Amino acid sequence: MRLAPRALCRAARAAWRENFSLDGRDVARWFPGHMAKGLKKMQSSLKLVDCVVEVHDARISFGRNPLFQETLGIKPHLLVLNKMDLADLSQRQKIIQHLGKKGLKNVIFTNCIKDENVKQVIPAVTELVGSSCRYHRGENVELCIMVVGVPNVGKSSLINALRRQHLRKGKATRVGGEPGITRAVMSRIQVCERPLMFLLDTPGVLAPRIESVETGLKLALCGTVLDHLVGAESLADYLLYTLNRQRLFGSCIPAADTVPSSAVLGLLRGHPRAVRPFRYVQHYGLDGACDDVVSVLKHVAVRLGKTQKVKVLTGTGDVTVVQPDYPAAAHDFLRTFRRGLLGAVMLDRDVLQGPLDP
Repeated sequence: MRLAPRALCRAARAAWRENFSLDGRDVARWFPGHMAKGLKKMQSSLKLVDCVVEVHDARISFGRNPLFQETLGIKPHLLVLNKMDLADLSQRQKIIQHLGKKGLKNVIFTNCIKDENVKQVIPAVTELVGSSCRYHRGENVELCIMVVGVPNVGKSSLINALRRQHLRKGKATRVGGEPGITRAVMSRIQVCERPLMFLLDTPGVLAPRIESVETGLKLALCGTVLDHLVGAESLADYLLYTLNRQRLFGSCIPAADTVPSSAVLGLLRGHPRAVRPFRYVQHYGLDGACDDVVSVLKHVAVRLGKTQKVKVLTGTGDVTVVQPDYPAAAHDFLRTFRRGLLGAVMLDRDVLQGPLDP
């Protein structure tokens, strides 16, 4: 008997966790002094600014800091969703519509590493400033733009990309792959001659209280929260849950990567539109997709040679045994994801689609 594609999809879904258990999990409060000081400095510098450019990670389009809109909303606002190369943008229009309902009408997707769409930023800012009242800055020829965002979303990378595009000059600000690189509001940095435009780089600022644990997990997956505040192994578990769930949305037969169990895999092999393995399965050479993070991390640790010696007390004395280094494996799993090697994702897909179809 051959099962219909819809029945196969249901069978595949049934093998995964339907929800991620948040019991006992938490995201530590991370609002260090430089963030509080930076936010106050941004507010005091608003009178010198013509426009606010907010940079955010395209994979978490809706996990923004509400403080920016509350405290800096008086100025024209452009939202730059960066790292678009790491994001699944198959529902780009839905993202734009959802943001539009929240009052964000000006949105640009960019990849600042390869300068993709970066050329759209200056014209968009110029148009926004030109159509707004500059108050006491009306006589100033130059434009001053403040760049804001949560940590590690590419604010400094955007500034450097704009300088490459418009001034043919190198880096003006330091960039890094972890939050907290920029820790103070800097002096003005020129990014364009015509029009004459300067940008202010600012430290990444999170909300003093993240609205939910799952929002915190999404932010942490993208590196905006330090891993140790969440726990690398907990974060790896949420990543595994996300990778498995996202490949089974909608019609999983034509576009999914693999399936979760040997039983379902056997069914799908007999289907004329068979599926490919998940990216993480291919990357780490797993036998198949798995929803148990301990099993996955054990395989990753063994494959990478990440082991540690542990003393075990027995009835005859201490015995040294070699065990997989689960924290090291978890960090490698997270780094590999953040480099885009496990596929493009949209971590806020649940916001766009709601619950799965029955």
